[in-house]
Amino acid sequence: MNLLTRLVIPLALALGVWGAAGSLHADDRSDHELARQALQQGQVLPLRSVLERIERDYQGQVLKVEFERDDGRYIYEIRLLQQDGRMAKLKVDAVDGRVLSIKRKGGD
Repeated sequence: MNLLTRLVIPLALALGVWGAAGSLHADDRSDHELARQALQQGQVLPLRSVLERIERDYQGQVLKVEFERDDGRYIYEIRLLQQDGRMAKLKVDAVDGRVLSIKRKGGD
């Protein structure tokens, strides 16, 4: 392999990864913007109030939160590490805070 090939291939790979990471950040910004607009328009509950209820009722630590619109409904998808060591994935209606579904894994 000549010097030019050894330089071009890693550079092309690096640019491809960088480009993919850039598009992920753009998606994150659009999700954030959607959530901000919905909150400002009074269409959803503030995340803090939903998290306080989830942490209290399900006894755990929130690890990740995603905001999405699913079939016209705003949803907070929350991953929670419960005190018993199990991971719980909750889908919560962002309008009224109702838990729509729970999936658990791990633990005994």
